[in-house]
Amino acid sequence: MRPTLLLLEDDLQLSDTVKQFLELKGYRVLVAYDGLGAEEVVYEEQVDLMLLDVKVPQMSGFEFLKRLRDQGVKTPAVFITSLNSVEDVAKGFSLGCDDYIRKPFALKELLVRVESLFKRSYGTQEDTITLGDGLVFDIKELLLTQHGKRIALKTKELKLLSLFLQHPNQRVDYSTIHEALWSYDEEPSAGSLRTYIKRLRSILGKEHIETIKNMGYRFVTQ
Repeated sequence: MRPTLLLLEDDLQLSDTVKQFLELKGYRVLVAYDGLGAEEVVYEEQVDLMLLDVKVPQMSGFEFLKRLRDQGVKTPAVFITSLNSVEDVAKGFSLGCDDYIRKPFALKELLVRVESLFKRSYGTQEDTITLGDGLVFDIKELLLTQHGKRIALKTKELKLLSLFLQHPNQRVDYSTIHEALWSYDEEPSAGSLRTYIKRLRSILGKEHIETIKNMGYRFVTQ
C-alpha cells in the first residue's frame, strides 16, 4: 500500500513538479491549492503525511494545521514555505508541525525529509499503545492485553485495530481497510468486516469506532 501525501501548494508549477517527483518515488500525492481544499482532502481521503505551504488562499497552512491538531489529528506535517524568520519557524512547530523546509529547496532534500519523517513517525514509534481501562496494544507483536491478560482476537481483527491506531480521529475508507486486511487473492467480505468491528467495539467501547455511512469508519480517541 503506497503512502498517501497531501500537498497544499498554490503555485501550480511547483505543485505539479513536486507531485510528479514524489509519485515517481512511489508515493500517492493528493493536491490542494487552498486551505479549504486541503480540509476536504483530509476529510475524504486517508492521508499519511502532509506537505503544507503557509501562504495559501482561503485558509493559511498555519490555520489549517491548527484546526487538525485541535481535532486530535496527529498526521505528520511538514511546512514548505518562503517564510524564514525565527518567529515563523517557531510558530510552525508550536502548532504541531514535524519539520520545516524553506523555499527554494532541492527535490532530493524534500525526499530525504519525507522518508526520514516516515521512519520517525511510523518505524520507530513506541512498541505499545495504552488504550485505557487496562488495555495495551503491542504494535510489533499484534497483541492486545487487558491488565496483562491476552485478549483472543483474530488476525484480521488485530490488523484492523492496528490500522485504526495508525490513523486516530481520521476516516479510514473501506478500500483502505480491504487492502490492509485481505490479500490480493482473497475476496473482501462486508459481513466479516462488520463482525470484526462488532468485536472491537465490544472491547474498546462502541463510542470509539464511528461508522461513516457508505464510506468507512473513524477511530475516535477523544
